[in-house]
Amino acid sequence: MSKRYAMAIDLRRCVGCQTCTAACKSANATPPGVQWRRVLDIESGEFPDVRRTFLPVACMHCANPPCMHVCPTTATKQREDGLVTIDYDLCIGCSNCIMACPYDARSIEYRPRYAYGEPMESETARFDPERLSVATKCTFCKERIELAAVTGQTPGIDPDVTPACVNSCISGAMHFGDVNDPHSNISTLLAGTEHFRMHEELGTDPSVYYIWDGAKA
Repeated sequence: MSKRYAMAIDLRRCVGCQTCTAACKSANATPPGVQWRRVLDIESGEFPDVRRTFLPVACMHCANPPCMHVCPTTATKQREDGLVTIDYDLCIGCSNCIMACPYDARSIEYRPRYAYGEPMESETARFDPERLSVATKCTFCKERIELAAVTGQTPGIDPDVTPACVNSCISGAMHFGDVNDPHSNISTLLAGTEHFRMHEELGTDPSVYYIWDGAKA
């Protein structure tokens, strides 16, 4: 069975610190206002029984990705390991995928934008012209996962080959690994907890799991 990389986020541990958002922006040099990973701040209930939940969201790397099905140029593809990717050479910026994504995970930038108007040296050094006028999104830090095939390391266990957001999580809420391996770190975690996936009812089969309770009954 081929690998399928997935992420598990323990909502009991997430403190809404936004460190994953900052780590993603640092690792991928996204422009101001573009966040491939966001943390939603959700309040529920009625006073005095009110609950606050922090919900990290990004591309769900769906097994049945609607973004891929509407792409007219086959720029959006699905790898054997489950990652959904975008070929910038094929993308024509039509926005079909943005409209089809139920997770609001994609965006398009048409011109360079910088934090303070004029580019700083660090922004100039990391500017990627291939990302202009094309759809962009979270990649699960695919370059790191590809490195694992060279080094023999394990994504989700070894930091060098694990997504930046997972490495950065100060509360240990984020986990990553091969969900098709029943002995992997993430499979073991999911087997012992109650969890859900966002908008499962749409048939997208997302690769991001949200843990909300302890051991299963």
